[in-house]
Amino acid sequence: MLRLGLDVGSTTIKCVVLDEKDNILYKDYKRHYSHIKDNIIEKLTELKQNKIIGDEVMLAISGSAGMGMAEGANIPFVQEVYATRIAANKLIPGTDCIIELGGEDAKILFLTDGMEVRMNGSCAGGTGAFIDQMATLLNVDITEINGLAMNHQKLYSIASRCGVFAKSDIQPLLNQGASKSDIAASIFYAVVNQTIGGLAQGREIEGKVAYLGGPLTFLSELKEAFDKTLNTKGICPENSLYYVSMGAAFCAKEPIHINDALKRLVEFSNKATYAYNSPLFENEEEYNKFLERHNKARVETLPLDNYTGNLYLGIDSGSTTLKFVLVDEDGNIRFESYQPNKGNPVSVIKDIFTNLYEKYPNIHIKASASTGYGEDLAKNAFKLDGGLVETMAHYMAAKKFMPNVDFIIDIGGQDIKCFKIEHNTISNIFLNEACSSGCGSFLQTFANALGYNIADFAKLGLMAKKPVDLGSRCTVFMNSSVKQAQKDGASIDNISAGLSISVVKNALYKVIRATSKESLGEHIVVQGGTFLNKAVLRAFERELDLEVVCPNIAGLMGAYGAALYAKGLNVLNTSTITKEELFAFKHEVRNVQCQGCNNHCLLTINAFANNPNKFISGNKCEKPLGIKASRKGKNIYELNREILSSLKPKENARRGTIAIPLVLNMYELLPFFHTFFTELDFKVIHSGFSSEKLYSKGQHTIPSDTVCYPAKLVHGHIEKLIDEGNDTIFYPCQSYNIDEGLGDNHYNCPIVAYYPQNIENNVGKIKDIHFIDDFIALDDKEMFKVKMKEILDKHFKKLKITKKEISIATDKAYKAYNDYLTKIRSTAVEYITEARSIGAEIIVLAGRPYHQDPQVNHGIDKLIAGMGAYVVSEESISHLTKKFKVGVLNQWTYHSRLYSAAKYCTHEDDMNLVQLVSFGCGVDAVTTDECKAILEAKGKIYTQIKIDEITNLGAVKIRLRSLFEALKQERKKR
Repeated sequence: MLRLGLDVGSTTIKCVVLDEKDNILYKDYKRHYSHIKDNIIEKLTELKQNKIIGDEVMLAISGSAGMGMAEGANIPFVQEVYATRIAANKLIPGTDCIIELGGEDAKILFLTDGMEVRMNGSCAGGTGAFIDQMATLLNVDITEINGLAMNHQKLYSIASRCGVFAKSDIQPLLNQGASKSDIAASIFYAVVNQTIGGLAQGREIEGKVAYLGGPLTFLSELKEAFDKTLNTKGICPENSLYYVSMGAAFCAKEPIHINDALKRLVEFSNKATYAYNSPLFENEEEYNKFLERHNKARVETLPLDNYTGNLYLGIDSGSTTLKFVLVDEDGNIRFESYQPNKGNPVSVIKDIFTNLYEKYPNIHIKASASTGYGEDLAKNAFKLDGGLVETMAHYMAAKKFMPNVDFIIDIGGQDIKCFKIEHNTISNIFLNEACSSGCGSFLQTFANALGYNIADFAKLGLMAKKPVDLGSRCTVFMNSSVKQAQKDGASIDNISAGLSISVVKNALYKVIRATSKESLGEHIVVQGGTFLNKAVLRAFERELDLEVVCPNIAGLMGAYGAALYAKGLNVLNTSTITKEELFAFKHEVRNVQCQGCNNHCLLTINAFANNPNKFISGNKCEKPLGIKASRKGKNIYELNREILSSLKPKENARRGTIAIPLVLNMYELLPFFHTFFTELDFKVIHSGFSSEKLYSKGQHTIPSDTVCYPAKLVHGHIEKLIDEGNDTIFYPCQSYNIDEGLGDNHYNCPIVAYYPQNIENNVGKIKDIHFIDDFIALDDKEMFKVKMKEILDKHFKKLKITKKEISIATDKAYKAYNDYLTKIRSTAVEYITEARSIGAEIIVLAGRPYHQDPQVNHGIDKLIAGMGAYVVSEESISHLTKKFKVGVLNQWTYHSRLYSAAKYCTHEDDMNLVQLVSFGCGVDAVTTDECKAILEAKGKIYTQIKIDEITNLGAVKIRLRSLFEALKQERKKR
């Protein structure tokens, strides 16, 4: 009898019919667009009508979305991992590891020494759906992305934790002129990193590797990326798409009458219900009153025909859209354009200019300015007169509608910007860090997935009676909730309304973290294209129980503010590109590796014909931009790195070599341990600063994808030291740090304290060397001497190292550590004095010792110094404050330094703190809130920058420029 296997996946249905000898008689692969039941009925009916199967067949269903349907229709169900294993053992025997990527599912099956399965949970980052989203962002078909990747020249760091994070990385690259080929290849490598880092979690992928699933079947460059990263040559077997459905067919044992199965499927319905919110509007009358009120906040749009006066141009080159506005002397809009940037804002702006000059050849643009992610690119390409950070552009526009505005929230395609206004000055800034789950792209993604354009999708929710309660979650997690709501009977209009409510909750409680409406303000202006969605606007007012102002140009506010700024420049002769210059306009992009410093940044250089301006991106310092040293601020982080680099190994050391990984707390303790072991006549070497290549080197042994990036880097440092032939590595566990008297205790955080044990248990090569990870403590010098005697006797018994030698080495080590701190602190005082003498900004770039690593901080210290500010660190000034009471348990040395540095800044008008926070650092949830509270209690601005393996500094620059602009306003006011 024939066997029929159905694989009902998250996005597709695969069907296979096998004959008695297990040969394939029929196979089919199609998307189900969440209409699972209808598609299964259609497929079974088609097979019977076309006489591919008879009245009876041995049938089984598998797949991530197939269980409920199978159980409801009383059809045998085979778990998909089991089905994959059955098919692999039969068709590709001897396989050690299977990597399978589906629409929203990803899994790794380790088949050696018993079966072990690693699967993604409710996050679809790094799957087919992720690649689909990225193709849409690049404005290419999914079939084209593979061809683009074949021609890549360089790779960028792109997150694939979820599509929304990735968009935050890709969009600035597009705005900076990066090629689509390079981005396409980078997307594939991001998928590889997500799969290995997120699923393998430290277990090595080796032996015979097989690739299954749609993405790995259809995208040869993705398979190539896996091969290169894993240093293997995996196979993509024949019928790789159908392994789950074939496995289900192999497992089908019971004959099933097709007509009976169809009848049960037709009768099957899910009786579940869903949680819901109250309607956005009770009736049409309430909706009309709402519209009437909001229609009062207007800027008039007047015709440009026959207008001969001055015009002021504002361009907002945003994350996903391009806004272009011309205003007249009275602030009326004479021309506007709002459209997707198609991944190439320069081309879009050029087309707008071309059409404008052709239709209105006599217009007079008096001045021009740009803002947004692509501010610098637009300014340089089209010779605009000025540019301003987008936070200020939005503030200028908001004041036009509400002069006494005290809070602005702007929700764009991928970013949320909120500013608190006090005394006509921006006193606080909130930006979403890297997730845009409360943004326009969040709704756009779901509208597209459900087959609607965003405008129609938004309207559906206005009169929904039972909006789905989806809470506030990230896009990919929300995907599961939406699908479940559909299965539970929620209609599209209720899903649309629920998503609009969710956007608001994400913005209020995840980004702003509002505790009450009073904490925001009484005079609120909302703007950004997302608020053109009346369902979002209504949900926002309902959530706050407050009426807000939403201008009729909510989506154009950045461009409108830029135009008002251009008007205020009082330009005599504009440099804006003319019609003649536009005719000769040409945009060329090339990639080069900078040799200006040790970063060796991959630069993207945008050049424009007949235009001396160039726009350079990808730089972590100011050298490629030609910024003169006199404009740079001094940087304590540079001094830190110079001191560490100056520690050289002792030649002709008689007791051998000790290798130390330059990681976590060892950044600060290297002077200590280098001196200690050198004094004992060891040759001491270290692993050097981190790099992306070094991260990749150790990625396969990282057991947790959620641990902070500095901890992930440890694996690469250890692998590097081993590969260089070092047979002794010293990396001790340290529960306690040195007691600086600033906190209630002096612990190291758990990751810093015990990560050596993680390394011992997960890096396979460790067993081939001498790895010293014993427990030590530096808070008691005499006890340290005793403990080190035990450790050295245990590991180097033959060397006969005496107590006296250890005592002398210990004393010198403590002196070296104190000298190191003294040098840092005295230099910080010099920098602060010098900055004050010339009126420069002083920024305390606060974090932990490992944040001085250029790969960890991505050159943020150099970026700040390149803006003319002087940079000091938390440990360089924390000693200037005495211990004080804080609102949290203050038991970690590094944390108490942060609090002390924040406290010190509150007493110094010209010093401001910027806190570096690593994604995945749980305890920083505490430190960020406490540092913020300390600073804001004294009226200081708190700025936080979250960093991980992704290097794009677009959002960081916006945040820093916004801070400096706010400080400038504050100074003017004083």
